Amino acid sequence: MTLVEELRAALVRPAPATLLPGDLIEGDTIDAKPAAVLIAVTDRDEPGVLLTVRREHLRTHAGQVAFPGGRIDPTDADIAAAALREAEEEIGLPPFAATVWGTADSYRTITGYVVTPVLATIPPDLPLAPHEAEVADWFEAPLAFLLDPANQRAVEMEYRGRMRTYYQIDWEGRHIWGATAAMLVNLTRRLGRWS
Repeated sequence: MTLVEELRAALVRPAPATLLPGDLIEGDTIDAKPAAVLIAVTDRDEPGVLLTVRREHLRTHAGQVAFPGGRIDPTDADIAAAALREAEEEIGLPPFAATVWGTADSYRTITGYVVTPVLATIPPDLPLAPHEAEVADWFEAPLAFLLDPANQRAVEMEYRGRMRTYYQIDWEGRHIWGATAAMLVNLTRRLGRWS
């Protein structure tokens, strides 16, 4: 069974109790806004995942590595349509090139979004172009590397006077952390690969 087939099967099973729920600190009362991200898996012998590097001037998550995605608009038909629209806006990924095959567990961010990951397969080597105002760069990282618990490191930092734990995945000088890394950790846990 391929890793993508394992993921498809894992998404239809009941969620494990070990999933990370989100980044809110106890006592925070931020109203949640629905959002969607696209986990675009390239159709290769060894599949990869497309990730973006957000521009430094953005109000939220500036300079961070992220999946293409954003807020769900009232005009979006559903969560998948929102993720595909955002991927087209951010990196020029044509919606018709993506074959959606599942959604993963939602994750609540500290900035007040409830983010639902949408998983899709895309052809390799699409001619993508980052949106000038939002995306500084994009890259592809190996799916197997991202979902390997050996590459998912727990890190502590102080935030609002409290110590917090978040996850970080380092790949070729890129630091994938925060909500993006947490969603990957949750996929790993769905696969039953977390010890």
